[in-house]
Amino acid sequence: MRVSALEKTANYVILSLFALYAIFPIVTIAVTALRPKIGVTDPGLHIENFAEAWELGKFGSALTNSVLVALLVVSVALTFSVLAGYAFGTMRFRGSTFLFYLFLLGLMVPAEAIVIPLFFDLRTLGLTDTIWAVALPQIAQSVAFGTFWMRSQFRAMPPNLIEAASIDGAGGLRALVRIMIPPALPSIATVAVLMFMWTWNEFLIPLVMSPSGVWRTAPLGLSIFKGQYTADHALLSAAGVIIAAPIVVAFLFLQRYFINGMLEGAAKE
Repeated sequence: MRVSALEKTANYVILSLFALYAIFPIVTIAVTALRPKIGVTDPGLHIENFAEAWELGKFGSALTNSVLVALLVVSVALTFSVLAGYAFGTMRFRGSTFLFYLFLLGLMVPAEAIVIPLFFDLRTLGLTDTIWAVALPQIAQSVAFGTFWMRSQFRAMPPNLIEAASIDGAGGLRALVRIMIPPALPSIATVAVLMFMWTWNEFLIPLVMSPSGVWRTAPLGLSIFKGQYTADHALLSAAGVIIAAPIVVAFLFLQRYFINGMLEGAAKE
């Protein structure tokens, strides 16, 4: 299908407007973070706002906690998602449909509905105020989506790949590692980025599962900082940039795989 010059121009104009609409809030926050804070009259760029926000908000421990939780959640959830998606996508066994829909319950039940009884269960086990209390509920949520995503990926692959691996004497795990995972890397990277973003931005579960604040994560630290420095927009914006920076960096490193994975998913639909 041929596209006229007018249609191409209209597409570029519309996409440019949407891009500006998406980028404008980000640019606004970045510019505000460099403005003078309250009581400062110097009109220049104030990079020191980031250092001051870091020190006042004590974001070092919060960011460390978020990194540790995110690494634990993503590594465990991604491993389980690939294994479960491989089983549901390539194997036929009794009860597979029921088990798959049981996994999907993790997508249907909101965290707000179960976080309180889950807190009491974890407290009984002595896990509250530990990394496991913060990570385990998020692992369960991430595995539900990851299994759904990876099942679709593995089901879209040619069945003769598994048959050829079986003929060559490769077992199920070896076929997964050597045959199925390499072409699925874009989808795996997409799931990893999404899991990292969701875990990094999670607010309710760390708030409830760590009552003493030992495992206070970055969003909780930003919330407390916002309550203390509500009127100083420069410091608030600097703190927001600090909290968002790891997500931006992770996306920039994995954007090629992320976009490829999203495009492959759209093509399969």
